[in-house]
Amino acid sequence: MEALTDATFLASKIENTLCQYHRVEDDKWRVAKKTKDVTVWRKPSDEFNGYLYKAQGIMEDVTNNVIDYIRPGPRRLDWDTLMTSMDIVEQFEENCCVMRYTTAGQLWNLIAPREFVDFSYTTQYEEGLLSCGVSVHYEEMRPDFVRGYNHPCGWFCVPLKDSLDRSLLTGYIQTDLRGMLPQSAVDTAMASTLVNFFGDLRKALKA
Repeated sequence: MEALTDATFLASKIENTLCQYHRVEDDKWRVAKKTKDVTVWRKPSDEFNGYLYKAQGIMEDVTNNVIDYIRPGPRRLDWDTLMTSMDIVEQFEENCCVMRYTTAGQLWNLIAPREFVDFSYTTQYEEGLLSCGVSVHYEEMRPDFVRGYNHPCGWFCVPLKDSLDRSLLTGYIQTDLRGMLPQSAVDTAMASTLVNFFGDLRKALKA
């Protein structure tokens, strides 16, 4: 990330990409995992040889508060059980930064700990908010971590029309974990991770 002009261009690009995902017709998605309060769908990604996941559920809180827990900042580390560290390496504006973070091993460490460096941007969307991001090039690498890559991803959060103190949260995630991993393990991990994300976030919002 060279300058704010680059950041503005990238922010606009990923916002438009996420809005395209949000308009994909329902019949293009296949259910990957479903619980009583979260549904995860998937479809082949246009970005890499993996899947674009969509996850959706209702949160018992107002939109701004939900997104405050999701976007980069100290709150995220307090509740997200997958995330083990997070640093803001470059801040462009209050709603726009580059963050570097690590995630724990998954599936009994079949998937080793990962490191990501993501550009993150939060903006208004309809009556709510969109927090979105994409991985960017970053030279320095932590030892003992595999550098993963997030293709355009993000979270839409809008108030429910009949209950403005509750929100509909919809996420789009397409993560290339990289490394020598069986695709079935990746698919299992991604769907479960998204369900757990909603569970962890709900607990944090209630606390």
